Amino acid sequence: MFAHPFLQNAFLAGTFVALAAGLVGWFLVLRAQVFTADVLSHVAFTGALAALAAGLDARIGLFAVTLLVALAMGALGRRARPGDVVIGGVFAWVLGLGVFFLTLYTTVRSGTGNGSAGVTVLFGSIFGLTASRAVGTAVVALVICALLLLLARPLLFASLDENVAAARGVPVRLLGFAFLLLVGGTAAESTQVVGALLILGLLAAPAGAAHRLTTRPLRGLALSAGIAVASVWIGLTASFLVPVLPPSFAILAVASLTYLGAAVGTRLRGTRPTVVER
Repeated sequence: MFAHPFLQNAFLAGTFVALAAGLVGWFLVLRAQVFTADVLSHVAFTGALAALAAGLDARIGLFAVTLLVALAMGALGRRARPGDVVIGGVFAWVLGLGVFFLTLYTTVRSGTGNGSAGVTVLFGSIFGLTASRAVGTAVVALVICALLLLLARPLLFASLDENVAAARGVPVRLLGFAFLLLVGGTAAESTQVVGALLILGLLAAPAGAAHRLTTRPLRGLALSAGIAVASVWIGLTASFLVPVLPPSFAILAVASLTYLGAAVGTRLRGTRPTVVER
């Protein structure tokens, strides 16, 4: 299986993207900001299509627009934690822009380029990554992981009790902005693996399973990242062995089934971790 270069690239990029998604996703669930990631996934779609419509590399729009909107959402929210009204407003605005740029791209640019690029942005193209793009994606993911781990301790404090954290001198608002940038970066890079429509599953399902299985932060972070990476590995292998399975579907199916198994298991045992131990 690993004799194929396209699969080597897929495993390289997918592994590190999953690692970043698992770590960021654990904090998303803890901070109750899962749907913020959903909005940013649609922003990634809109940004990529805007770049394609302008004749630019889709990655320029992916990262630039997603990071800018993440900062804007933080500025509109209390202590850089956008509320439901902000999330709903941005979501509607972004969907409208996405439709506009999709129409513009398909009518203006599709005749001179690859008309399937819009579908690729929506559903991912992990088997189509070149070696250079796979390495670049892995490097970006590693940077996100490193930055998140540097911020993990104060971010955990601010997530559990932001008022006490602020009173103790923790820069809660600045941490909120930094975290939103990490979420935006993760959403942008994950688009290449599972697509803009399915990013939320890779961010939320492994993290949700980890939160149900343990209350310890370090163990939860490791478990969330491990489940995400395992989902990518199993999904890619299943997609290779059964070519009719799209890789993004296979990856998300494994992640979702893992969450379902964790939910059922904790209910059968009569336990459900709800409080994170400091």
